Amino acid sequence: MIHFFKTRRLVCTLGLGLLMAVNTNAWAQEAPRVKFTTNAGSFVVEVYPEVAPKTVENFLQYVRDKHYDGTIFHRVIGNFMIQGGGYDARYFEKPTRAPVVHEGREALAKGGPRNTVGTIAMARTNVPNSATSQFFINVVDNSFLDPTPQQPGYTVFGRVISGMDAVQRIRSVQTGPGGPFASDVPRTTIVIQSATLEK
Repeated sequence: MIHFFKTRRLVCTLGLGLLMAVNTNAWAQEAPRVKFTTNAGSFVVEVYPEVAPKTVENFLQYVRDKHYDGTIFHRVIGNFMIQGGGYDARYFEKPTRAPVVHEGREALAKGGPRNTVGTIAMARTNVPNSATSQFFINVVDNSFLDPTPQQPGYTVFGRVISGMDAVQRIRSVQTGPGGPFASDVPRTTIVIQSATLEK
């Protein structure tokens, strides 16, 4: 899975930017937070139901169901992203619910975050409406994953707000083949020991 002008126009652009900043601050105050504890350290993500309600509820339900506990980061590409949430340490894919509707364009239109460092997005196949439980965290800016009129992109629904040092440790592990995957699997298994809703 996976995959603004002069004078008056400038004022409009600055106003839009300020509005987006205010919206982001409002989201941050009310945003649900999930703490991931892994054998490489802990990190916390906040998620934004205001911009991607179906995606966030889908993700939080997997958290409530303890789906992520015992899963691994099975795909790590140091100059791209880290992906997990679907396989256990024996590389068995965990059962999931039906896919969630793709909300990438809608989220971006509401001023939601893009695929920049530290943001979290849903992984999927080449079919836009195919995301289930797997997610990825961008470890570099990946603007080519953003939705456009020509491509659906990937739904970004939150960001890491603490523990980026743990994310950096995960992105830095040595990788190779593992289980059913020909490459990009951490040679030292990175296990999500727990994913807990904090607020």
